[in-house]
Amino acid sequence: MIEKGKISASQMGKMLYLAILPTAALTTPAITFKFAKQDLWISPIWALCGLIVIFVSLRLHRMYPGLNIVQACERIVGRFPGKIIGFIFPLFYLYFNGIIVREYSEFVVGAFLIRTPLIVVSGSIVLVCAIAARGGVEIVGRFSELILPAFITFFLLIVVPIIPDLQVTNMLPIMPEGIRPSIEGAIVLQTWFSEFLTASFLLPFVADQKKSQKSVYISLLAVILTLIVSNLVTLLLLGELTGNYTYPFLIVARYINLADFITHLESLYMAIWVLGAFVKICVFFYVTVLGAAQWMNLSDYRPIVFPLGLLLILFSMWVAPNFQELTHAIATSVTLAIITLFVIIPGLLFCIAWVKRRLWIKS
Repeated sequence: MIEKGKISASQMGKMLYLAILPTAALTTPAITFKFAKQDLWISPIWALCGLIVIFVSLRLHRMYPGLNIVQACERIVGRFPGKIIGFIFPLFYLYFNGIIVREYSEFVVGAFLIRTPLIVVSGSIVLVCAIAARGGVEIVGRFSELILPAFITFFLLIVVPIIPDLQVTNMLPIMPEGIRPSIEGAIVLQTWFSEFLTASFLLPFVADQKKSQKSVYISLLAVILTLIVSNLVTLLLLGELTGNYTYPFLIVARYINLADFITHLESLYMAIWVLGAFVKICVFFYVTVLGAAQWMNLSDYRPIVFPLGLLLILFSMWVAPNFQELTHAIATSVTLAIITLFVIIPGLLFCIAWVKRRLWIKS
Protein backbone atom coordinates (compact mmCIF):
# COMPACT_ATOMS: atom_id res chain seq x y z
CA MET A 1 0.00 0.00 0.00
CA ILE A 2 1.45 3.37 -1.06
CA GLU A 3 0.01 5.31 1.89
CA LYS A 4 0.07 3.74 5.36
CA GLY A 5 -1.22 6.77 7.25
CA LYS A 6 -4.63 6.91 8.92
CA ILE A 7 -7.04 9.76 9.62
CA SER A 8 -10.22 9.95 11.67
CA ALA A 9 -13.65 10.44 10.15
CA SER A 10 -13.72 13.89 11.76
CA GLN A 11 -10.44 14.83 10.08
CA MET A 12 -11.78 13.68 6.72
CA GLY A 13 -14.88 15.85 7.15
CA LYS A 14 -12.75 18.89 8.03
CA MET A 15 -10.48 18.26 5.04
CA LEU A 16 -13.48 18.13 2.70
CA TYR A 17 -15.00 21.28 4.23
CA LEU A 18 -11.80 23.28 3.79
CA ALA A 19 -11.15 21.72 0.37
CA ILE A 20 -14.42 23.10 -0.99
CA LEU A 21 -15.49 26.23 0.85
CA PRO A 22 -12.67 28.83 0.49
CA THR A 23 -12.87 29.38 -3.28
CA ALA A 24 -16.66 29.04 -3.19
CA ALA A 25 -17.02 31.84 -0.63
CA LEU A 26 -14.60 34.00 -2.62
CA THR A 27 -16.16 34.06 -6.09
CA THR A 28 -19.63 32.49 -6.03
CA PRO A 29 -21.64 35.44 -4.61
CA ALA A 30 -20.87 37.57 -7.68
CA ILE A 31 -21.39 34.72 -10.17
CA THR A 32 -24.56 33.44 -8.50
CA PHE A 33 -26.06 36.96 -8.27
CA LYS A 34 -26.01 37.28 -12.07
CA PHE A 35 -28.49 34.41 -12.31
CA ALA A 36 -30.39 34.37 -9.01
CA LYS A 37 -30.40 38.09 -8.05
CA GLN A 38 -31.82 38.45 -4.52
CA ASP A 39 -32.37 34.68 -4.34
CA LEU A 40 -28.63 33.93 -4.40
CA TRP A 41 -28.78 32.83 -0.75
CA ILE A 42 -31.21 30.06 -1.74
CA SER A 43 -28.95 28.63 -4.46
CA PRO A 44 -26.58 26.69 -2.13
CA ILE A 45 -29.54 24.61 -0.95
CA TRP A 46 -29.72 22.88 -4.36
CA ALA A 47 -26.65 20.73 -3.71
CA LEU A 48 -27.76 17.89 -6.00
CA CYS A 49 -24.30 17.08 -7.38
CA GLY A 50 -22.90 16.94 -3.86
CA LEU A 51 -25.49 14.37 -2.80
CA ILE A 52 -24.93 12.27 -5.94
CA VAL A 53 -21.14 12.31 -5.65
CA ILE A 54 -21.19 11.46 -1.94
CA PHE A 55 -23.63 8.59 -2.52
CA VAL A 56 -21.50 7.21 -5.37
CA SER A 57 -18.23 7.55 -3.41
CA LEU A 58 -19.64 5.78 -0.36
CA ARG A 59 -21.22 2.97 -2.37
CA LEU A 60 -18.11 2.34 -4.46
CA HIS A 61 -16.05 2.28 -1.28
CA ARG A 62 -18.45 -0.27 0.15
CA MET A 63 -18.22 -2.40 -3.02
CA TYR A 64 -14.43 -2.13 -3.25
CA PRO A 65 -13.10 -1.59 0.30
CA GLY A 66 -9.69 0.03 0.51
CA LEU A 67 -9.77 1.21 -3.11
CA ASN A 68 -10.36 4.72 -4.43
CA ILE A 69 -12.04 5.45 -7.74
CA VAL A 70 -8.76 5.31 -9.73
CA GLN A 71 -8.04 1.82 -8.42
CA ALA A 72 -11.66 0.66 -8.71
CA CYS A 73 -11.84 1.58 -12.42
CA GLU A 74 -9.85 -1.50 -13.43
CA ARG A 75 -12.10 -3.76 -11.35
CA ILE A 76 -15.24 -2.23 -12.86
CA VAL A 77 -14.53 -1.89 -16.60
CA GLY A 78 -11.42 -4.01 -17.09
CA ARG A 79 -7.69 -3.32 -17.19
CA PHE A 80 -7.24 -1.30 -20.38
CA PRO A 81 -10.41 0.87 -20.23
CA GLY A 82 -9.85 1.21 -16.48
CA LYS A 83 -6.33 2.52 -17.07
CA ILE A 84 -7.62 5.13 -19.51
CA ILE A 85 -10.39 6.33 -17.18
CA GLY A 86 -8.09 6.12 -14.16
CA PHE A 87 -5.55 8.37 -15.91
CA ILE A 88 -8.19 11.05 -16.48
CA PHE A 89 -8.84 11.65 -12.76
CA PRO A 90 -5.31 12.63 -11.57
CA LEU A 91 -4.77 14.58 -14.79
CA PHE A 92 -7.98 16.56 -14.29
CA TYR A 93 -7.22 17.07 -10.60
CA LEU A 94 -3.88 18.56 -11.67
CA TYR A 95 -5.61 20.88 -14.14
CA PHE A 96 -8.33 21.85 -11.69
CA ASN A 97 -5.81 22.46 -8.92
CA GLY A 98 -3.99 24.75 -11.36
CA ILE A 99 -7.19 26.80 -11.56
CA ILE A 100 -7.34 26.94 -7.75
CA VAL A 101 -3.69 28.05 -7.49
CA ARG A 102 -4.36 30.72 -10.13
CA GLU A 103 -7.44 31.95 -8.23
CA TYR A 104 -5.40 32.14 -5.03
CA SER A 105 -2.55 34.00 -6.72
CA GLU A 106 -4.82 36.43 -8.58
CA PHE A 107 -6.62 37.34 -5.36
CA VAL A 108 -3.45 37.81 -3.29
CA VAL A 109 -1.74 39.88 -5.99
CA GLY A 110 -4.83 41.84 -7.02
CA ALA A 111 -6.03 42.71 -3.51
CA PHE A 112 -2.86 42.89 -1.42
CA LEU A 113 0.57 42.21 -2.99
CA ILE A 114 0.06 44.39 -6.05
CA ARG A 115 3.72 44.57 -7.15
CA THR A 116 4.52 40.90 -6.56
CA PRO A 117 4.87 38.70 -9.68
CA LEU A 118 2.12 36.10 -9.98
CA ILE A 119 4.63 33.26 -10.36
CA VAL A 120 6.20 34.08 -6.97
CA VAL A 121 2.88 33.76 -5.13
CA SER A 122 1.95 30.58 -7.04
CA GLY A 123 5.35 29.00 -6.54
CA SER A 124 5.47 29.71 -2.80
CA ILE A 125 2.05 28.19 -2.03
CA VAL A 126 2.71 25.15 -4.22
CA LEU A 127 6.08 24.55 -2.53
CA VAL A 128 4.55 24.64 0.95
CA CYS A 129 1.65 22.40 -0.13
CA ALA A 130 4.06 19.95 -1.81
CA ILE A 131 6.06 19.63 1.41
CA ALA A 132 2.85 19.01 3.39
CA ALA A 133 1.50 16.51 0.83
CA ARG A 134 4.82 14.65 0.86
CA GLY A 135 4.31 14.11 4.59
CA GLY A 136 1.20 12.04 3.89
CA VAL A 137 -2.52 12.08 4.59
CA GLU A 138 -2.01 12.30 8.37
CA ILE A 139 -0.12 15.58 8.05
CA VAL A 140 -2.81 17.09 5.81
CA GLY A 141 -5.51 15.87 8.20
CA ARG A 142 -3.79 17.46 11.20
CA PHE A 143 -3.37 20.73 9.33
CA SER A 144 -7.12 20.70 8.68
CA GLU A 145 -7.87 20.17 12.36
CA LEU A 146 -5.52 22.99 13.28
CA ILE A 147 -6.75 25.48 10.69
CA LEU A 148 -10.53 24.95 10.86
CA PRO A 149 -11.10 26.71 14.26
CA ALA A 150 -9.10 29.73 13.04
CA PHE A 151 -11.02 29.71 9.76
CA ILE A 152 -14.41 29.73 11.51
CA THR A 153 -13.27 32.35 14.05
CA PHE A 154 -12.09 34.77 11.33
CA PHE A 155 -15.30 34.16 9.39
CA LEU A 156 -17.45 35.06 12.42
CA LEU A 157 -15.30 38.13 13.15
CA ILE A 158 -16.32 39.43 9.73
CA VAL A 159 -20.00 38.45 9.86
CA VAL A 160 -20.99 39.36 13.43
CA PRO A 161 -19.87 43.06 13.54
CA ILE A 162 -21.89 44.01 10.45
CA ILE A 163 -25.18 42.45 11.57
CA PRO A 164 -26.60 45.86 12.72
CA ASP A 165 -25.97 47.31 9.24
CA LEU A 166 -27.71 44.56 7.29
CA GLN A 167 -30.83 45.56 5.37
CA VAL A 168 -33.41 42.77 5.28
CA THR A 169 -35.28 44.56 2.49
CA ASN A 170 -32.41 43.70 0.10
CA MET A 171 -33.60 40.08 0.00
CA LEU A 172 -37.20 41.00 -0.78
CA PRO A 173 -39.24 39.88 -2.60
CA ILE A 174 -38.25 36.26 -2.11
CA MET A 175 -38.52 34.18 -5.29
CA PRO A 176 -40.48 36.82 -7.28
CA GLU A 177 -39.94 34.78 -10.47
CA GLY A 178 -40.39 31.41 -8.82
CA ILE A 179 -37.79 28.78 -8.09
CA ARG A 180 -36.04 28.93 -11.47
CA PRO A 181 -33.53 31.80 -10.83
CA SER A 182 -32.18 30.16 -7.67
CA ILE A 183 -31.72 26.86 -9.52
CA GLU A 184 -29.93 28.64 -12.39
CA GLY A 185 -27.65 30.27 -9.83
CA ALA A 186 -27.03 26.84 -8.28
CA ILE A 187 -25.72 25.40 -11.58
CA VAL A 188 -22.35 27.09 -11.13
CA LEU A 189 -22.28 26.00 -7.47
CA GLN A 190 -22.43 22.37 -8.61
CA THR A 191 -18.77 22.81 -9.57
CA TRP A 192 -17.89 23.06 -5.89
CA PHE A 193 -20.35 20.43 -4.69
CA SER A 194 -18.93 17.99 -7.26
CA GLU A 195 -15.57 18.27 -5.50
CA PHE A 196 -16.92 15.93 -2.81
CA LEU A 197 -15.64 13.16 -5.09
CA THR A 198 -12.39 13.78 -3.19
CA ALA A 199 -13.97 11.70 -0.42
CA SER A 200 -13.35 8.62 -2.58
CA PHE A 201 -9.58 9.15 -2.21
CA LEU A 202 -9.77 9.76 1.55
CA LEU A 203 -12.20 7.03 2.63
CA PRO A 204 -9.63 4.17 2.42
CA PHE A 205 -7.49 5.91 5.06
CA VAL A 206 -10.27 6.54 7.60
CA ALA A 207 -9.65 4.53 10.78
CA ASP A 208 -13.24 4.63 12.09
CA GLN A 209 -15.12 3.59 8.96
CA LYS A 210 -18.51 3.44 10.70
CA LYS A 211 -18.45 7.22 11.23
CA SER A 212 -17.21 8.12 7.73
CA GLN A 213 -20.64 8.38 6.10
CA LYS A 214 -21.96 10.67 8.82
CA SER A 215 -18.83 12.83 8.63
CA VAL A 216 -19.11 13.36 4.86
CA TYR A 217 -22.77 14.37 5.02
CA ILE A 218 -22.09 16.73 7.95
CA SER A 219 -19.34 18.31 5.86
CA LEU A 220 -21.78 18.83 2.97
CA LEU A 221 -24.35 20.41 5.32
CA ALA A 222 -21.66 22.69 6.82
CA VAL A 223 -20.60 23.86 3.35
CA ILE A 224 -24.23 24.61 2.40
CA LEU A 225 -24.92 26.55 5.62
CA THR A 226 -21.68 28.57 5.36
CA LEU A 227 -22.43 29.50 1.74
CA ILE A 228 -25.97 30.53 2.69
CA VAL A 229 -24.60 32.78 5.45
CA SER A 230 -21.87 34.35 3.30
CA ASN A 231 -24.24 34.92 0.36
CA LEU A 232 -26.97 36.30 2.60
CA VAL A 233 -24.66 38.68 4.47
CA THR A 234 -23.22 39.92 1.17
CA LEU A 235 -26.69 40.48 -0.27
CA LEU A 236 -28.11 42.20 2.83
CA LEU A 237 -25.18 44.60 2.98
CA LEU A 238 -24.45 45.34 -0.68
CA GLY A 239 -27.85 44.70 -2.29
CA GLU A 240 -27.82 45.25 -6.05
CA LEU A 241 -24.10 46.11 -5.92
CA THR A 242 -23.23 42.46 -5.18
CA GLY A 243 -22.82 41.62 -8.85
CA ASN A 244 -20.53 44.61 -9.48
CA TYR A 245 -17.63 43.30 -7.41
CA THR A 246 -15.25 40.46 -8.19
CA TYR A 247 -14.87 39.62 -4.48
CA PRO A 248 -18.09 40.79 -2.77
CA PHE A 249 -17.27 39.21 0.59
CA LEU A 250 -13.98 41.15 0.66
CA ILE A 251 -16.00 44.37 0.33
CA VAL A 252 -18.07 43.22 3.32
CA ALA A 253 -14.88 42.89 5.38
CA ARG A 254 -13.71 46.36 4.32
CA TYR A 255 -17.06 47.86 5.34
CA ILE A 256 -16.60 47.02 9.04
CA ASN A 257 -16.07 50.10 11.21
CA LEU A 258 -16.45 49.81 14.97
CA ALA A 259 -16.26 53.21 16.68
CA ASP A 260 -13.70 54.41 14.11
CA PHE A 261 -11.20 52.18 15.91
CA ILE A 262 -11.60 48.66 14.47
CA THR A 263 -11.53 49.14 10.69
CA HIS A 264 -10.04 47.63 7.53
CA LEU A 265 -10.62 44.05 8.58
CA GLU A 266 -9.87 42.76 5.09
CA SER A 267 -6.74 41.30 6.68
CA LEU A 268 -9.07 38.80 8.36
CA TYR A 269 -10.44 37.90 4.96
CA MET A 270 -6.89 37.51 3.72
CA ALA A 271 -6.23 35.14 6.62
CA ILE A 272 -9.36 33.14 5.80
CA TRP A 273 -8.36 32.91 2.16
CA VAL A 274 -4.73 31.92 2.76
CA LEU A 275 -5.55 29.30 5.40
CA GLY A 276 -8.45 27.83 3.46
CA ALA A 277 -6.66 27.87 0.12
CA PHE A 278 -3.63 26.17 1.67
CA VAL A 279 -5.73 23.20 2.80
CA LYS A 280 -7.67 23.09 -0.49
CA ILE A 281 -4.55 23.08 -2.67
CA CYS A 282 -2.90 20.63 -0.27
CA VAL A 283 -5.77 18.13 -0.40
CA PHE A 284 -6.17 18.33 -4.17
CA PHE A 285 -2.42 18.06 -4.72
CA TYR A 286 -2.23 15.02 -2.43
CA VAL A 287 -5.08 13.39 -4.36
CA THR A 288 -3.28 14.14 -7.65
CA VAL A 289 0.00 12.65 -6.47
CA LEU A 290 -1.64 9.63 -4.87
CA GLY A 291 -3.82 8.91 -7.92
CA ALA A 292 -0.87 9.28 -10.32
CA ALA A 293 1.32 6.96 -8.24
CA GLN A 294 -1.41 4.34 -8.00
CA TRP A 295 -2.10 4.58 -11.73
CA MET A 296 1.59 3.97 -12.45
CA ASN A 297 1.74 1.15 -9.84
CA LEU A 298 4.53 2.88 -7.91
CA SER A 299 5.53 1.63 -4.46
CA ASP A 300 5.93 5.20 -3.14
CA TYR A 301 4.32 8.47 -4.22
CA ARG A 302 6.93 10.79 -2.71
CA PRO A 303 9.42 10.80 -5.63
CA ILE A 304 6.82 12.37 -7.94
CA VAL A 305 5.65 15.08 -5.50
CA PHE A 306 8.01 17.88 -6.57
CA PRO A 307 7.90 17.11 -10.34
CA LEU A 308 4.10 17.27 -10.20
CA GLY A 309 4.43 20.44 -8.12
CA LEU A 310 6.36 22.04 -10.97
CA LEU A 311 3.67 20.90 -13.41
CA LEU A 312 1.04 22.41 -11.10
CA ILE A 313 2.75 25.82 -11.23
CA LEU A 314 2.87 25.60 -15.03
CA PHE A 315 -0.80 24.60 -15.22
CA SER A 316 -1.71 27.60 -13.03
CA MET A 317 -0.08 29.87 -15.63
CA TRP A 318 -1.62 28.08 -18.61
CA VAL A 319 -5.27 27.81 -17.50
CA ALA A 320 -6.19 31.38 -18.56
CA PRO A 321 -4.50 34.55 -19.88
CA ASN A 322 -6.11 36.73 -17.18
CA PHE A 323 -8.51 36.57 -14.24
CA GLN A 324 -11.53 37.73 -16.26
CA GLU A 325 -11.09 34.83 -18.69
CA LEU A 326 -10.61 32.47 -15.76
CA THR A 327 -13.85 33.61 -14.08
CA HIS A 328 -15.75 33.22 -17.35
CA ALA A 329 -14.30 29.73 -17.83
CA ILE A 330 -15.29 28.69 -14.30
CA ALA A 331 -18.88 29.76 -14.98
CA THR A 332 -19.03 27.91 -18.33
CA SER A 333 -16.63 25.27 -19.65
CA VAL A 334 -15.01 24.34 -16.33
CA THR A 335 -18.43 23.75 -14.74
CA LEU A 336 -19.40 21.42 -17.57
CA ALA A 337 -16.07 19.57 -17.43
CA ILE A 338 -16.21 19.09 -13.66
CA ILE A 339 -19.78 17.83 -13.68
CA THR A 340 -18.82 15.39 -16.45
CA LEU A 341 -15.63 14.13 -14.75
CA PHE A 342 -16.74 14.26 -11.12
CA VAL A 343 -20.45 13.36 -11.39
CA ILE A 344 -21.42 11.68 -14.67
CA ILE A 345 -18.42 9.35 -15.11
CA PRO A 346 -18.38 8.19 -11.44
CA GLY A 347 -22.16 7.73 -11.69
CA LEU A 348 -21.75 5.54 -14.79
CA LEU A 349 -18.98 3.55 -13.09
CA PHE A 350 -21.25 2.94 -10.10
CA CYS A 351 -24.11 1.80 -12.38
CA ILE A 352 -21.79 -0.65 -14.17
CA ALA A 353 -20.43 -1.95 -10.86
CA TRP A 354 -23.96 -2.34 -9.48
CA VAL A 355 -25.16 -4.25 -12.56
CA LYS A 356 -22.08 -6.51 -12.52
CA ARG A 357 -22.61 -7.29 -8.86
CA ARG A 358 -26.30 -8.07 -9.39
CA LEU A 359 -25.50 -10.39 -12.30
CA TRP A 360 -22.75 -12.06 -10.26
CA ILE A 361 -25.16 -12.63 -7.35
CA LYS A 362 -27.80 -14.14 -9.66
CA SER A 363 -25.27 -16.41 -11.32
